[in-house]
Amino acid sequence: MSIRRRVRSDRGFTLIELLIALAIVSLITLMLFSGLSLGSRAWEGVDAVSERVSEVRVARDFLMSTLSQARATTLTLDAEMISVFAGDSERLEFVAPLSTQVGVPGLYILRLELVPIDQDVSLVLTRWLVHPEVLEGTDEIPTWEPLEADSGSTLDSTPLDMDAAAGAFGRTLLLDRVAEFQIAYFGTADGEIEPDWHEEWIGQSTMPTLLQIRMATPAQSWPALLVSLPVRLF
Repeated sequence: MSIRRRVRSDRGFTLIELLIALAIVSLITLMLFSGLSLGSRAWEGVDAVSERVSEVRVARDFLMSTLSQARATTLTLDAEMISVFAGDSERLEFVAPLSTQVGVPGLYILRLELVPIDQDVSLVLTRWLVHPEVLEGTDEIPTWEPLEADSGSTLDSTPLDMDAAAGAFGRTLLLDRVAEFQIAYFGTADGEIEPDWHEEWIGQSTMPTLLQIRMATPAQSWPALLVSLPVRLF
C-alpha cells in the first residue's frame, strides 16, 4: 500500500496543472507590465506639468526681481530728454540692474513684448546696456528707440536667444506659448489728483506705484502678479 502511494506521488504535475500554472504566471506578468506602463505614463505626465509650471514660475520670479529694482531714468535722445519707463497693456520698458544673468553687469533697458512665433505668441525680453555705444546700435545690435503707444516693434528681424557685445545686448524667449499677458499701471498720472489704474503709462513724469501683470500659458494660469515699484521722481 505504501509503495503505490510513493509511485503516485513521484509522477509530478499533470498537463492541466502545468497549463494552469503558466496561465497564472502569464496573468501576473501582464498585470506587472500594465502597472509599470501606467506608472511610466503618470510620471511623464507629472514631469510635463512640472516643466510647464516651472516655466511660468521662472518668468514670474524674474519679473518680480527686476521690476522691484526698476530705476527712474531719463536719457537724452536727439537733444530731447526721454523717460525710459513706458508701457501699455501688452508691452513694457524700464531700466533695472542686471548682474548675475549677463556678461556685463550694469543698468539695462529691458523691454517685454509679445512676439508671434510660428502659430503661437511668446513673451520676449530684449535688453540694452545703458551705454551710448550700445544704445546707438552696431552691425549686430539694433538701435534702441523709445517705446511708444502706437509704434511697432523694431526688432522683428533680430533673432531670439541672441547675445552680442559680450552680453551687453540680448534677446531672450522668456515664456513660450503665452495665452494671456496683460499689464495694468496704478499711480497718479500727470494732470490727475488721485491715483488710479491705467491701461498704459506713456510720457509720464513719474513711475507708477504698482504694476499688475496677468500671465498664463494654454496649460497653466497663475494669480495676477502685483509688483510695488520704487517711487522716485524723474
